[in-house]
Amino acid sequence: MSRFFFNERKHLVDDALEGLVLSAPHANLVRLDIDPAIRIVARSDWDKSRVAIISGGGSGHEPAHAGFVGRGMLTAAVCGDLFASPSVDAVLNAIVAVTGDRGCLLIVKNYTGDRLNFGLAAEKAKRYGLKVEMVIVADDVALPDNKQPRGIAGTALVHKVAGYAAEQGKSLSEVHEIAQQASRGVFSLGLAMETCNLPGGETEDRIRPGQVELGLGIHGEPGASTVSSHNSKQLIGTLVETLKASAGDNRVAVLINNLGGVSELEMALLAKELAHSALREQIAYLIGPATLVSSLDMKGFSLSLIILNQAIEEALLADVETSGWVKAVAFAPLRTLAHAKVHDALEVQPSENPQVHALVAQATQTLLGLESRLNALDAKVGDGDTGSTFALGAQDIATLLKQNVLPLDNPAQLLQLIGERLATVMGGSSGVLMSLFFTAAGQALAQGEPLANALLAGLKQMKFYGGAAPGDRTLIDALQPALEALRDRGLAEAIAAAQQGADSTATMQKAKAGRASYVNSDNLNGVPDPGAVAVAEVFAAFAKA
Repeated sequence: MSRFFFNERKHLVDDALEGLVLSAPHANLVRLDIDPAIRIVARSDWDKSRVAIISGGGSGHEPAHAGFVGRGMLTAAVCGDLFASPSVDAVLNAIVAVTGDRGCLLIVKNYTGDRLNFGLAAEKAKRYGLKVEMVIVADDVALPDNKQPRGIAGTALVHKVAGYAAEQGKSLSEVHEIAQQASRGVFSLGLAMETCNLPGGETEDRIRPGQVELGLGIHGEPGASTVSSHNSKQLIGTLVETLKASAGDNRVAVLINNLGGVSELEMALLAKELAHSALREQIAYLIGPATLVSSLDMKGFSLSLIILNQAIEEALLADVETSGWVKAVAFAPLRTLAHAKVHDALEVQPSENPQVHALVAQATQTLLGLESRLNALDAKVGDGDTGSTFALGAQDIATLLKQNVLPLDNPAQLLQLIGERLATVMGGSSGVLMSLFFTAAGQALAQGEPLANALLAGLKQMKFYGGAAPGDRTLIDALQPALEALRDRGLAEAIAAAQQGADSTATMQKAKAGRASYVNSDNLNGVPDPGAVAVAEVFAAFAKA
């Protein structure tokens, strides 16, 4: 089964390039209309007055290569099919289309197909009297003894350096020299916990759960070794150790590259680990975390180091007009700003009341005992954490009870303190809703309302802010009838009403609030709402106190 959005596999690259050109933020791209089999994206503002910079390769590495076309980087990108080098004719047409008297520089990743196709095209272009030079980027250090290291994400750094030199009006020999210098000073290493999947192809499960492949290629080629860990600190440390062996103690900029399938949250974590790694004293700039040279949907990342000198640093910091490049930022320790904590602390006086003590103890122990059952119910209708969430709140109150710090003889303060604690220790919406309930009830009690009326006042506020009502398949279906019965007829009737309300949620075909509102009605049938069950069980426990 395909894991990709596409119409027809054979048109995927063409369709994607059309979308890229249409959405270019600087409206500065065109696709050259030469032949349907030739895919060239070029600058629309190019006038051939400077050295042209051309790169390219197989598609599937977006935003490379077309995403780097624009002022300050590439003049044109030649795009092959997925993971396939563009043809000699495609490269030749790109050279002829954008190269003027100043000549052009080809930047090629060190793969056999790219070297051969770009190289032959360069030789053919020379027959037209064009000046052409080529830089081959071989930045992958996964296999130190490999005579032909692969070109991977560090190629984007060479694009940036060469593009800046060309934009400054330097000669072809000067642009070629600084690009070569950059290429010699770039070192990259990547890893992944899942390889990439080709559109229309079968999903590959080569990498075992809990492991990562170190040094796998950007086309999904098997890695150089396997590491049995997903620990971000350990993995960054492994990459940094190898990269430092190549880059030495030089001052560097680091590209943190997403290979396509890693979440932004994880990429930020990896940046944090890099900032605390053995490389931290050498890092002058960070580029990313961002997706620059991807491998379709590969669940992995790479680090690329480039050794800095004045010229390369100036080039990396220059502005560009492309859709794919991200601005380098100066590396510095975490910036913090001291600020006094705002906390609406409730001042209470601990006091004893045996009857209230028994009620609180019974309620908290009941909720703690229900954790697994409520989680199991919630797994069927929500996200499976109701029991754990209520248990967190119950455990906190139970601990305070054992420490004899609760105002048990002052119900108004007790309810407000419970509300304050639940807002702190319970997660998600449940903690806020229960905090609203107890806080509002405590305030009403402090203003002279009877207990039952005060609890109904808390329910009113919970309903107002939470948006749920009876019949919506939430804990309110048990809580509201129970509190109304408590007010009108006493505890025994309240217990029965709570149980009846909880049971009724099992026959409600549609939830109108909470996580269950996103669940198919077939999954809800016969399953009571876990919050309503918690309410019914707590009311039943009060009879034992």
